[in-house]
Formats: sequence, C-alpha cells, structure tokens
Amino acid sequence: MTIETGVLIAGLSLIIAFLTYSLNKSKAIKSDSQESAEVRAELGYIRRGVDDIKIDLKVNKEQISHLTERVTRIEESSKSAHRRIDTIEKERNLL
Repeated sequence: MTIETGVLIAGLSLIIAFLTYSLNKSKAIKSDSQESAEVRAELGYIRRGVDDIKIDLKVNKEQISHLTERVTRIEESSKSAHRRIDTIEKERNLL
C-alpha cells in the first residue's frame, strides 16, 4: 500500500510539474512576443525621428547655400561701395 501511494504521488508530481512547465512556457512566449512588439514600435518611432532629422538637415543645407550666395553678393557690393567711397575721398582731397 505504501509503495502504491508513493508511486501515485510521484506520478501526480510529474503531471503537475509538466503542466506547470507548459503554462510557464506559454507565458514566456507571450512575454517575448509582447517585448518584441514594443521594441518594433519604438524602432518605428526612432526611424520616423531620424527621417525628420534628415529632412531638417536638407532644408538647413539649402538655407546655408542660399545665405552663402547672399553673403558673396554683399561682399562684392561692399567692395564696390568702398571703391566708390575711396574715389570720392580722393576727389575731395584734390579740391
């Protein structure tokens, strides 16, 4: 009778252990899939942020190029104005 009880308890213990293992395995899979979905969502946000930064950089490059052209024109205009001022000063000094 004691051997049969011991075998019965051992068998029940094995069944409980197997069921517990199966339950925990499915929970781990669900947890892993949820974490994977969260990581994918965060990567999507990061990707959109990087794309926005690229667009902003492109706009900034165009603005800098435009400003560079304007500065070049202003420098040329300034040189011309200084030449005219120098000419006027020379003429004034001659009088």
